[in-house]
Amino acid sequence: MVLDKVNSPSDLKALSEVELLVLAEELRSEIIRVCAQNGGHLASSLGAVELIVALHKVFDSPRDRILFDVGHQAYAHKILTGRKGVFHTIRQEGGISGFTKVSESEHDAITVGHASTSLANAIGMAIARDTLGEDYQIVSVIGDGALTGGMALAALNVIGEQQRKMLIVLNDNEMSISENVGALNRFFKELQIKKWVQDTEKWGRGVLETISPRLFNLVDRAKEAAKLVLHQENPFYAWGLRYVGPVDGHNLKGLIHLFQELKELDGPTILHIVTQKGKGYKVAEADPIYWHGPPGFDPEKPEKVSKGYSWSAAFGDAVTELAHLEPRLFVITPAMREGSGLVKYSQTHPSRYLDTGICEDVAATAAAGMALRGLKPVLAIYSTFMQRAYDQIIHDIAIEKLDVVLAVDRAGIVGGDGATHNGVFDIAYLRTVPGVQIAAPKDALELRAMLKKALELGGPVAIRYARDNVERVPEGSWPDIEWGRWEVLKEGGKAYILSFGKTLKYALEAAGDNPEVGVINARFLKPLDRELLEKLALKGYKLVTVEDHQKMGGFGSAVLEALSEMGLKPDIRVLGLPDVFFDHGSIPRMHREAGIDAAAILEALAQMGVRVGEVGTAD
Repeated sequence: MVLDKVNSPSDLKALSEVELLVLAEELRSEIIRVCAQNGGHLASSLGAVELIVALHKVFDSPRDRILFDVGHQAYAHKILTGRKGVFHTIRQEGGISGFTKVSESEHDAITVGHASTSLANAIGMAIARDTLGEDYQIVSVIGDGALTGGMALAALNVIGEQQRKMLIVLNDNEMSISENVGALNRFFKELQIKKWVQDTEKWGRGVLETISPRLFNLVDRAKEAAKLVLHQENPFYAWGLRYVGPVDGHNLKGLIHLFQELKELDGPTILHIVTQKGKGYKVAEADPIYWHGPPGFDPEKPEKVSKGYSWSAAFGDAVTELAHLEPRLFVITPAMREGSGLVKYSQTHPSRYLDTGICEDVAATAAAGMALRGLKPVLAIYSTFMQRAYDQIIHDIAIEKLDVVLAVDRAGIVGGDGATHNGVFDIAYLRTVPGVQIAAPKDALELRAMLKKALELGGPVAIRYARDNVERVPEGSWPDIEWGRWEVLKEGGKAYILSFGKTLKYALEAAGDNPEVGVINARFLKPLDRELLEKLALKGYKLVTVEDHQKMGGFGSAVLEALSEMGLKPDIRVLGLPDVFFDHGSIPRMHREAGIDAAAILEALAQMGVRVGEVGTAD
């Protein structure tokens, strides 16, 4: 195998064109094999194989910095940069990350998991390079989806103004290669990347400007007009960027040629390549959405596997039905239709659905605009992505107490995607915002009740739920719920565990049939059920709070603050995530390490003098 010869990017320099083509296919086979075993980002990584081989053939990593936006398409990069022997551990406990990570390899230029960050990183690196008088290449690979992000577009504005040397590879995996202008278009693309053309153009502009400023201006305007015609008013020129493309992103020889030419040019250049998600694996080519991040599968007989009924699906079903009852309901997503369970909703209520692209801030402020003019917007957003819209939640939604529901998906530790995706900060930063209420359902029925009540109550409400499966409930189920009231699930004689959402199962497991230990579904995190909390404290019950969230500033902190305001000092233990970032791995293992599982609850109870036995049993 050619792959056996490659242990670092420098090994690609000696490979022939034929060997590089073989290498690309071997990389695909290895990516398919490992994703079949572990799950992972399959389709996007298959689509970027030729691109990554060409980049490492031409550029000199780690001296040259290659930045991958999001990083989920960089599996071939990981294999080629010394991680071939551990690639089978990707996204597994103790294994390598599913994204690029600076602390993992010197070849990973940035740590990333969210979209649209690579261009701002790239301009920062370019300024650092030039300020320190260093000389290396900077290449940013960004997808057409990530380019919709406001941060990426704002960075293009800075890049165009700065005119620092860098290459931006726009990996477009949805548009076809345009044939509209045929040979002329191909000629122009080739012509503009030649260094002698750039040098001649620069020399000619200087001569014309010296001889006749008027003639210079006329020629310059004519040239710009020609560019607009030939490139159909390509928007990248407005940013001051040299544009090349679109070109075939699977033509390995062509990509190598282009990179060799483009690396010699000064200033910022965009190379627009067109690729196919799932390239080389028929099922992934046919359905890149499912095979974007599938669970494990049989690579010889790949079939879709039901992932069960998720909280996201439960939310999607609920809002689809609720929209029939509330004609002002409008659902917004920042490019997460499938992940947020909104495919059915978008098809059933297309006129009341908005996808803003990867622009969480725009999604939040658009929701504010809708609320200001009488709609009832529901913003479906992952906890980890809501962090990017925090200012808009405060400035545009909360100050005027607008009727916006935040459906906060993937709350808590998420597993394989690791630190960049864990939704463990939302309680802390939302509960500090005046007027924002926070709820966390224990099941799909309670989720429905909370959604319906939140729309009736008005004001900003966040409803958070985990990345997990949940039991289905019958259509048309709309139970009432007493807003702000906790639910006693089990009476206790000496102590109570206050928990909610995903950790509620640990509380029930720890309590078992022990008559001394009760369990409360603390489903409202703001406002707290202060009446019940005061009653428990005054009666002298020992309390344990448990949450799949940072301990600092979370639910337990809110309980301590409330008790302090009441002047009460019960015996209490606060269990939550410690002040560290949790990496990728199994959720139960991370909960165990964090000290928020059933065993940790039993230990906390025992420390307070409560009789406990084994997990799930009485004394």
